[in-house]
Amino acid sequence: MKSAELDKLARRYGISPTRPSPDDREVAISADTKRKILSALEVELSGTTQGETYPTRREQQSGPAHKAIPKSFLPDFLLNTRVWGISLQLYELRSARNWGIGDFEDLSDMADLAGKLGADFIGLNPLHAPFLADPDRCSPYEPSSRQHLNPLYIAVDRLPGFAGSAELDRQLEGLRRSDLVDYTGVAKAKIGTMRDLWRTWPQAGADETYDPVDFEAFIARGGDSLRRHALFECLSFSMVERGAGAGWQAWPVGFRRFDSAAVAEFEHGHADEVRFHMWLQWLAHRQLLQAADRARAAGLRIGLYLDLAVGEAVDGSATWSEPDVYISKATIGSPPDPFAVEGQDWHLAGFLPSTIAAGDSSPYRRMVSAAMQYAGAVRIDHAPALRRLFLVPLGSRPDGGAYVRYPQHRLLQILAETSAEHRCLVIGEALGMIPLDLPDELAAARILSYRILSYEQDGKGFKPPDAYPVFGLTCISTHDHQTLAGWWRSADIQDRRNHGIVPPDLTAKHLRHRRRERRNLTTALRAAGIDVPSRLSARASGETLKELTVSAYRFIARTPSLLVAVRLADLTDEKKPTNIPGTSDSYPNWKPKLSVSLEGLASVPLLNRIAATMREERPRISAVRERSAGRRISNRQG
Repeated sequence: MKSAELDKLARRYGISPTRPSPDDREVAISADTKRKILSALEVELSGTTQGETYPTRREQQSGPAHKAIPKSFLPDFLLNTRVWGISLQLYELRSARNWGIGDFEDLSDMADLAGKLGADFIGLNPLHAPFLADPDRCSPYEPSSRQHLNPLYIAVDRLPGFAGSAELDRQLEGLRRSDLVDYTGVAKAKIGTMRDLWRTWPQAGADETYDPVDFEAFIARGGDSLRRHALFECLSFSMVERGAGAGWQAWPVGFRRFDSAAVAEFEHGHADEVRFHMWLQWLAHRQLLQAADRARAAGLRIGLYLDLAVGEAVDGSATWSEPDVYISKATIGSPPDPFAVEGQDWHLAGFLPSTIAAGDSSPYRRMVSAAMQYAGAVRIDHAPALRRLFLVPLGSRPDGGAYVRYPQHRLLQILAETSAEHRCLVIGEALGMIPLDLPDELAAARILSYRILSYEQDGKGFKPPDAYPVFGLTCISTHDHQTLAGWWRSADIQDRRNHGIVPPDLTAKHLRHRRRERRNLTTALRAAGIDVPSRLSARASGETLKELTVSAYRFIARTPSLLVAVRLADLTDEKKPTNIPGTSDSYPNWKPKLSVSLEGLASVPLLNRIAATMREERPRISAVRERSAGRRISNRQG
């Protein structure tokens, strides 16, 4: 194929001709990369006639330019007031009754506490289905399926018919004491106990919450998606027993497609086991609905705020169950940048641009609806994926990847429709290298931007509170960051050095920059009229850093952003980070628990001080004042 023809075909399928480089230049995409990406998009580089290339598939990638941008749902009360909530990782919660991992009953109890503190939402890590047969694959951002839930969050002791034993109690005590979530131990205890319950259910005593009729209706609603996910779980456990691994790419060839004769024979012989895994999904569904109801009953006007991962594991339930809607010859990643000079390959499967929004029940619609049915808000991880994804061909390094355009207008339309149906607001995380006009378009779509304090800097230092957008969620840190105290101590920089993520010379540069950032933060706090502790050195005491944390939360509470998230790990002064990006075996990512139990949270002084600060800066106002405030916000946005 001639170069001009290849370029024309690449443009037709939305492949960007360049990618960025660490030194802020645009680098041309090679012809080899274009061929590989086109192949990944299932475009055959077939015969040509008189210089014209005819692809086997055509897809109109973007919506008409003249159409108005679809707007996602926003609750009326949010146009009239500013609110706050608490963000946490569900698994990190300790309690006297859980089984070594935070669960849906803990979430309900947390909602009660948040309501008493005056919060309006609880922000959570993704609750997507993991690999149950390989529990240590525990990253919530590399799920097996985004359409289904994680059964490890089921509160087993709340199920009808449950009865403990001395042996189980000893096992659970050890799981509770551990400072890290023992996913293998938790899975063994929970799945084993629920298998026992399944053998006697519903004779063991169903109730209104766990009605067998509702279970059958759940199966009917779930259709092929639920059945195939349950079948995948059965096969996954069976393959692990055989030594083949939990992910389908390591299975014998005959089992790598859901529609093979070998799989049909397996399903016929394991019908009860398939129903058991559908039952686990139903139990998780029922308990998450209960938690959502408890949150609303506790006065949380938004309720649960759920996170959506940007992709799924390449060898999980989703790609096995629906292979025709996923890219199979490339994975999602990121181009080279100053902090990852070789680029990144996240090893996640993404939807094909041609299928993601196709049909009335498109893959994207089903994925976002799966979360919105429980949530008052969802956060889209890596919201630039609404417009483009950086795809890395299999066998290539990230610098051999390319950006590919997605049908942004149609995806925004789906978000608008599903958010209105479920009355669920949408937050878009768009950090790092993004198209310059994307933030404005997301704002026009009423997708709240995601603002992190340490990122909100310019050449003059930290931006003042009034520089933050109204339609936004502002926070101090996330699961990928140290707490504010850890950031002040440069613990994140030290972690990157200790784990070999950055070389010593770059570490020294980052430490010098952090010294400037510390000075700039105190300057910004004082400029906003906020008291700052004296003797605020890099080696400030723990008590001094708690004072700083209160001041920093007062700072973001004063922004006009409609939502502010208070991270629970900040309030309990955690020293172990949730996740150190760039590490795998050298750090126990997604396993550290909080140092304070759920029962002890209410008496944590820092939590109560920051909650009081939030109530002071973001008070709930009367209906008359809400209408007046709403007019001011509308005028400001107009």
